[in-house]
Amino acid sequence: MKPWLRHGLVLGIIVLLSASPLLLALLAGAFAQANGCTLHEGNVHPCVVGGRDYGETLYTLVVLGWLSLLTLPGGMLAAGVYLLVVWFRRASSPARE
Repeated sequence: MKPWLRHGLVLGIIVLLSASPLLLALLAGAFAQANGCTLHEGNVHPCVVGGRDYGETLYTLVVLGWLSLLTLPGGMLAAGVYLLVVWFRRASSPARE
């Protein structure tokens, strides 16, 4: 595997993992809005779609969005550290001809 592809894959995984709580909260909001449901982090509201109540699940996903206050800065830090390590390793490796 080419080094640039491997580094891009690692950075993509870091971004996806750090943004996943926010993405899940946004998807829950879009699902609730598309189905005419009330959704906020104050309390659980029923959201019946196809005979099944998704209210509790949507509430959990919206509240999980608050976790992004930790994961987004942590992901930026992890990506920065990873890029620094890659840069230092490239800078210290012998010159290629």
